[in-house]
Amino acid sequence: MEYRDRVLKCMDCGAEFVFTAGEQLFFADKGFKNEPKRCKTCKAKRSQLLSGQGYRRVETTTVCSQCGKETTVPFKPTQGRPVYCRECFEQRRTASSPA
Repeated sequence: MEYRDRVLKCMDCGAEFVFTAGEQLFFADKGFKNEPKRCKTCKAKRSQLLSGQGYRRVETTTVCSQCGKETTVPFKPTQGRPVYCRECFEQRRTASSPA
């Protein structure tokens, strides 16, 4: 398949940017289904924001489903799914590991 440079519009700033034939070939080789939605500048800004500067990790206080101890987990628990403290989680993980 022959690729040609294409002009796309950034979803963040609205600027036009070129999706080069080489980039399209790279995307195809990697099996990416979607074309880029952001220009290089906006992509870099977003990456920097998500890499720790401005990104806050969710910490939720909850009760361990196994031992009943209050614990903090780095995610928001889903209703109906068990949540374990670090000790119970490690016990379950080592017990389910193949010997």
